[in-house]
Amino acid sequence: MKRVLVWFRRDLRLKDNPALAAAVETGADIFPVYIHGVEQSSQLSEGEASKWWLHHALEDLDTELKIFGGGLHLDQGKSVEDILLGIVGEFDIDAVFWNRRYQPHAIKLDGAIKKQLQPRGVEVYSFHGGVLNEPHAIKNKSGKPYQVFTPYWKFCRDIPVGDPCKVNLSGSTFIKSCGLMLEKLQLLPKINWCANFHETWTPSRQAGLDRLANFASGAVTEYEDNRDMLVLDGTSMLSPYLHFGQLGVREVYHRLVAMGEAVNNGYLRQLYWRDFAHHLIYHFPHSVTRPLRSEYEQFPWAHDEDKIERWRRGQTGFPVIDAAMRQLWETGWMHNRARMVVGSFLVKHLLQNWVGGADWFWNTLVDADLPNNIMGWQWVSGCGADAAPYFRVFNPLRQAERFDSNGDYVRRYVPELAGIPDGRINEPWSLTPIELECYGIKLGVTYPERMIDINEGRDGALAAYQKFKASVV
Repeated sequence: MKRVLVWFRRDLRLKDNPALAAAVETGADIFPVYIHGVEQSSQLSEGEASKWWLHHALEDLDTELKIFGGGLHLDQGKSVEDILLGIVGEFDIDAVFWNRRYQPHAIKLDGAIKKQLQPRGVEVYSFHGGVLNEPHAIKNKSGKPYQVFTPYWKFCRDIPVGDPCKVNLSGSTFIKSCGLMLEKLQLLPKINWCANFHETWTPSRQAGLDRLANFASGAVTEYEDNRDMLVLDGTSMLSPYLHFGQLGVREVYHRLVAMGEAVNNGYLRQLYWRDFAHHLIYHFPHSVTRPLRSEYEQFPWAHDEDKIERWRRGQTGFPVIDAAMRQLWETGWMHNRARMVVGSFLVKHLLQNWVGGADWFWNTLVDADLPNNIMGWQWVSGCGADAAPYFRVFNPLRQAERFDSNGDYVRRYVPELAGIPDGRINEPWSLTPIELECYGIKLGVTYPERMIDINEGRDGALAAYQKFKASVV
């Protein structure tokens, strides 16, 4: 081989990159390429927050490549297949290397490209680089895919996880090209609602490594105790670095696995939960847009765009819900416990279809990973694998009492309520007019009235569930 192309996708790193490592081993000139697909479907094209991250991640990868005398060739268009085939022909490429993805549209695309390249004499090599265990390799005793997490985890955790692969670029020669300037991809939002993201995130590999090191030095050992506490920095916040592949999942695994049983049964379990999401979407591709449990297509949702919009904007009148939704808008991220609480509120108290919530998360999360987003929303809606039953309704007041007992999370993101004392801040409607005036609050003006009575919302959800059960019997 004289020239090989490395197709970067959700693996925007030089270390622990199996496709890049294999390309280097050929001794051929290397052509690093990223193609941004301009998709019509919102489920295939990145959301606005993800595009913000992607812009900076591509910039970071290009900078790293330049250290070794290379650079990242950028292109974009509606047909990634046609663009890649055109590049292969234009630059006389002998082989194409990539790391596999497991979403239905990615699998279809990879297959189509292989069929086009191989008859032309271009070799194709794909690799396992994005998950701990590939979905097609994991089956239960009946030879079928798992649909419950705990047995999946118990089976997979006994499978050895390979070491991160080594990549030595010091002697490599890179093909130079005149690809698109990064700005031509137009990834940054025209209305700069992401302006404050930099206060929370640095979308570079080094920042991900620093975050991993900090997590490993402290919070990971207390992960099980602190991960649900809304105001604490008790979670890893590594999800966007893993999603865009700036950190390899094997790098994270091996950095933490030696730290003892508490870590193995705590945080590392979440890495297998991430794998499980990829496992489900691979084996049940219809779940991208439809419930995994098909009977839930008949669920009697009560679509109301005004309710959905108030939920999106953090104007529900329930402080912990509003705090979570504003955290999402301000930072591009939301605490995992909060994701469950706001999800339950939308689909159960408000009886809105989970698809609307998944779409909003997809557009506003910097870690908007398709398998995890779909699995999370179907879990909270009761219509997915290993899902919480629909009659399990999170009470936002009890959740706030348990996981934000001092109201500090609410004060951070709903500052108009900051003056209300502990124990009262999550129920502003219970305050007397004199108390409200004392705290500078006018319900319906400075802070919204609550959208629904908690008990009425729960009763409505259970009634809808009973109606649904009767219809599918």
